[in-house]
Amino acid sequence: MTPGHHATAGDTTRAASVTRAPAADTGWRLVFGQVRHQRLRPALHRFDYPAFFVRVPAHRLDGAPTGTRLFGLNRRGLLSFHESDHGDGQGNSAAWLRGLLAQAGISADGELWLHTFPRVLGYAFKPVSFWYCHRPDGALSAIVAEVNNTFGERHCYLLTDPAGAPLRQGQTLQADKVFHVSPFCEVKGIYRFRFLDTAARTVARVEHHDEQGPLLITSLSGDLQALSRQNCVRALLGYPLFTLGVIARIHWQAMRLFLRRVPFQPKPAPPARFVTRGSP
Repeated sequence: MTPGHHATAGDTTRAASVTRAPAADTGWRLVFGQVRHQRLRPALHRFDYPAFFVRVPAHRLDGAPTGTRLFGLNRRGLLSFHESDHGDGQGNSAAWLRGLLAQAGISADGELWLHTFPRVLGYAFKPVSFWYCHRPDGALSAIVAEVNNTFGERHCYLLTDPAGAPLRQGQTLQADKVFHVSPFCEVKGIYRFRFLDTAARTVARVEHHDEQGPLLITSLSGDLQALSRQNCVRALLGYPLFTLGVIARIHWQAMRLFLRRVPFQPKPAPPARFVTRGSP
């Protein structure tokens, strides 16, 4: 899905721990796809990069370090996932998430899936991660967008249906922007989220709107593959020094905006609350 392109039915149709036995499907996935970004004002600015993600079955984690030599859970690995990179940073991500949902009065006692960047060679920077929160009957009750900025701060946007109904594929979800991400955007306006998520493909689209209308359009998309040794090698060889590349690209694009004289915004204080509840 490219910037400015609306999700279609075609997108939907395309769209524990790692064990040593490759035949056992524990639900872990690598996702190979793209990140796309477009700024509409005051200067048109667009880029897209190939990327890969990890899909984590957070409802099956027990916190014990395990994995393969290529991928580690809560331990070192060429690729790895550490629970301490998420939530409250205490290392029990499922408990943290269920507590957050319970406090908000949301029923999500079923499967929990996390879509995020993995650590590569021990390093990670995760601009945005998405938690998919299900009821026991499989209905999607909430999505939590977990946002990190380059100042080491984190904030979560809790997205639900205004009437409490299960979330639908492609449904527009909205939240006020309260967290500083880019020095070229003010902390005001709203985010509009749309998600298409199947067993084969995932698309997350995020739009930032201000009083003049759409300002930024971003999407993360990809095809889900098994977290196998072969796909780990594919990720390592196809995306070398991936985390450093993410950080370098953020600064490179910032410099391009600066040279184009897009107004620079000073960093405000972080929001008092860690979680912002989405609005109708």
